[in-house]
Amino acid sequence: MSTARLSNTVKAAIGGAKKTVGSVLGNESMQASGKMQQAEAQAANLAARATQQAKGVAHNVKGTAQKAAGAALNNKSMQAEGHINSAKGNAERKL
Repeated sequence: MSTARLSNTVKAAIGGAKKTVGSVLGNESMQASGKMQQAEAQAANLAARATQQAKGVAHNVKGTAQKAAGAALNNKSMQAEGHINSAKGNAERKL
């Protein structure tokens, strides 16, 4: 999990806690603030995840191109870099 996603998860949890405390205390302002904080953090988390997915796809594409070019040119080093980029892309897309 990236630092941004971890930070957003913490912010969402804090927002959820504020919402709950506000509800228990009957404090509508605190409850609304908690809901807003939670929603903002969840939206930011989705955006961070989408960015990570896009980076993963880019590494997969680059890896596939390197593997194909390396095979065509009989360049083992390029093929190895392609395998590394493909693996990196797969890992990024799973996070």
